[in-house]
Amino acid sequence: MDISIIATGYIVRIEWAPLEGWRPRKAGCNARLEEHGQVVRPAIARVTANDGSMGWGWSRMERGAAEALLGRPLAEACTPTGGIAEPYRVIEYPLLDLAGRRAGLPIYTLIDGKAEPLAVPCYDTSLYMDDLSLADDGAAAALIAEEARQGLARGHRHFKIKVGRGAMHMELEAGTRRDILVIRAVREAVGPEARLMIDANNGYNYNLARRVLSETADVRLYWLEEPFHEDPRLYERLKTWMSAQGIETLIADGEGDASPRLLDYARDGLIDVVQYDVLRPGFSRWLELGPQLDAWGVRSAPHHYGEPYGNYACGHLAAAIEGFQMVEWDEARVPELDASAYRLSDGLVYLPQKAGFGLALEENGFARAVSEKGFVVEV
Repeated sequence: MDISIIATGYIVRIEWAPLEGWRPRKAGCNARLEEHGQVVRPAIARVTANDGSMGWGWSRMERGAAEALLGRPLAEACTPTGGIAEPYRVIEYPLLDLAGRRAGLPIYTLIDGKAEPLAVPCYDTSLYMDDLSLADDGAAAALIAEEARQGLARGHRHFKIKVGRGAMHMELEAGTRRDILVIRAVREAVGPEARLMIDANNGYNYNLARRVLSETADVRLYWLEEPFHEDPRLYERLKTWMSAQGIETLIADGEGDASPRLLDYARDGLIDVVQYDVLRPGFSRWLELGPQLDAWGVRSAPHHYGEPYGNYACGHLAAAIEGFQMVEWDEARVPELDASAYRLSDGLVYLPQKAGFGLALEENGFARAVSEKGFVVEV
């Protein structure tokens, strides 16, 4: 990736504000957390260089960090891999967007030099445990299946289901039984061709993972995500058992507070899919990591749940990573964030042929958010 076009000038102004948006419905519990709710709060920064050029994007930063970047030469921000260097990564998305806007090219074109439009597989990540108030397992399974049908209507063809009800929210046997019924109901609702994933958020153990995989073997789960806290011995035992059973489900892990040895486990074949967050540690880290995972034959599926900006930014990484799997899609509307150039259809997100990340800010709303809840620093 060549972002040397930003290697001239310096930063004269940074505006930052938290925004607010809404999912189509509330997101319920996962195996270890209570209801996630309906509101999302992406934080956005806009950077202006001394020539007047601008870029904007997701950023979690404080005023002091912004002040420290004022007047700094942008040449310092470029790395040999084409990403953003420390300490500039606190504004890596605005700076990458600035590079794309100066070049008049989408980020994915800056990455691979190709002019063709890019369409990337994605999956609906909204199938949370919205059924916990229901006593009847059949009604619970029907509810989650109906939510999957809503995803089909929005253009999704692949789905991830939260499981692990028995870890905290339900009695162990009852929760595990319901997990299995929900998985089967969703498969019936979305059809045999859909990629179907389950995410236990570390709510299973080795034996529970085996049971669920065994009793859903005919469902052909694409991956099992975070069955338990990263443990090489348990992963090795689980993979050996799966091989003996002819179960080809992939093992995915790495979002959140992942083990420092996660990449060792990936290199050694104990996990198949790495899911580091696309926002933290970020896009630049993925530009470094993706080719390494490709060389090991390990797949990449960057995580970003709860931050709708990731819906749009993540897909650009597909141009850099051969083993890129799917964009995690957390449907939400943020009034100040105009993503109308992106299109979701038939299980694919179509990335726009627009400069930078192809997004636009609603100026009045962003200015109001900056004034009321954010800050401006300038030279």
